[in-house]
Amino acid sequence: MSGTEPSMQIDTDARTYRYYRHAVEKHWDPHEIDLADDRAALADLDEVGFEGLKRALALFGAGEDAVAEDLAPLSVVLDDFEDQLFITTQLYEEAKHADFFDRYWREVIHPAEDDRGAERSSPADERWFSDEYDELFERNERAMARLLDDDTPENRAKAYSHYHMTVEGILAQTGYYGLTRQFDTDSYPDVPHLPGLVEGLTSIRSDEGRHVGFGMAKLKELVESERVDASVIEDTVGELLPLVQASIPDYESDEPGIEPNELVEYATSKHGQRMQQITAASDAIPDVDELTALGD
Repeated sequence: MSGTEPSMQIDTDARTYRYYRHAVEKHWDPHEIDLADDRAALADLDEVGFEGLKRALALFGAGEDAVAEDLAPLSVVLDDFEDQLFITTQLYEEAKHADFFDRYWREVIHPAEDDRGAERSSPADERWFSDEYDELFERNERAMARLLDDDTPENRAKAYSHYHMTVEGILAQTGYYGLTRQFDTDSYPDVPHLPGLVEGLTSIRSDEGRHVGFGMAKLKELVESERVDASVIEDTVGELLPLVQASIPDYESDEPGIEPNELVEYATSKHGQRMQQITAASDAIPDVDELTALGD
């Protein structure tokens, strides 16, 4: 009897396999979140704040729709089976995020509009979206689709930089951080607490910690192997930052709330920390539990 272990299809020690398993173990269902209290709480939100909330929800819902559609090319070109396993969970999670925002609009925003005697609105209405927002997601789509025609290390780095580092790592995570802070009971006691929204965003933010970590790990591999210079990442993100800054919604209201400078500081700190972890040989990508922990 041989003393060597037979080869297996899956490398269970691979980082991306651990990400995949973490996603499976942390499964959540957007339709199991209780939204009943949110409708009543919105009656106490002033009209300016209500419009601001709707704009934020429309932007993030459309963003989740877009990234769910744009991720597919990466699943085609990835070489390692463990990477493909992880991407299946990310596709599934992006779909869940889009489903959550759609459900929230149907079950909370529309009834709240009814309570105010207002006409029901659509999250797809063009009035919610700026030209910069549209341009950001068009660039993301092009960067991902380019992989199908020209799958080079530099184009992969640009795709990860668009999708994981910028759209998810800066725009989405900063926006979700701000929206959670705004409507969580511990942050601003005088602002209506929206427990269903906060619960959903908390789960989404945790998922996206995994997604951003995956992109960071792939970028670090490209930099360490010298297939891509770190300047490609910085230049790509730098070109997108003005579009991000114009796309992050504020939470303008007559009531107290999060200040724009707090969001800028949050985004700047996170991006600087991630770039250090990607480019410095002495720094490691955090493990999956740290990536998904929300201790902000």
